[in-house]
Amino acid sequence: MKYTYYGQSCFLLEAAGKKFLFDPFISPNGLAKHIDTTKIEADYILVSHGHGDHVADLVSLAKQTNAKVIAMPEVIAWAKAQGVTNTHDMNYGAQKFEFGKLRMVWAAHSSSMPDGSYGGNPAGFVLETAGKAIYFAGDTSLTVEMKLLAELYNLDYAILPIGGNYTMDVDDALVSTRYFDCNKVIGVHYNTFPVIAIDTEEAIAKFNRENKVLLLPSIGETIEL
Repeated sequence: MKYTYYGQSCFLLEAAGKKFLFDPFISPNGLAKHIDTTKIEADYILVSHGHGDHVADLVSLAKQTNAKVIAMPEVIAWAKAQGVTNTHDMNYGAQKFEFGKLRMVWAAHSSSMPDGSYGGNPAGFVLETAGKAIYFAGDTSLTVEMKLLAELYNLDYAILPIGGNYTMDVDDALVSTRYFDCNKVIGVHYNTFPVIAIDTEEAIAKFNRENKVLLLPSIGETIEL
């Protein structure tokens, strides 16, 4: 399985011969100006919620790739109104797909579309494919609901927001790993804006002190999971 980071909460997972793009926000991000979005390929686009820093490139990339967009019904309705046709709407629950299984899970946040319309409930995802279970928390605070994941999965990796202010910070993310029992974390949703800037070396050291791994790949970097 490969993971490519595109900044903020946008990343691409490649597994089982499929490409999964999450929360496409690239072109407005000054830190990702070296990323050529016209070269991005995807079979699926998964959207956690409706804020602009998660859907800015959704419509353009959905049309470019013809990927199936998976999101809450309200996000799908917004995308359809802009000409996106290949969609699958979900809510909190699990569904089998050709690649394996996908579950939408609780996230404590808010959600509205760039035009101000209602974005439905915010969510996270657990993707089961290629023999791995990957948890993407979306934008969320620390919640006790995360403890349920330990009863449902043996997670291989957790992709967590760590910038604070709008979501969990590094310390909260560490607590969450105890809830769902996963020691390998990839950080997202940090350093894009001043209000979510973090000390990356300190963050990695905090995880190391608890014998956990925090991976912070640079924008455009691909790593093997």
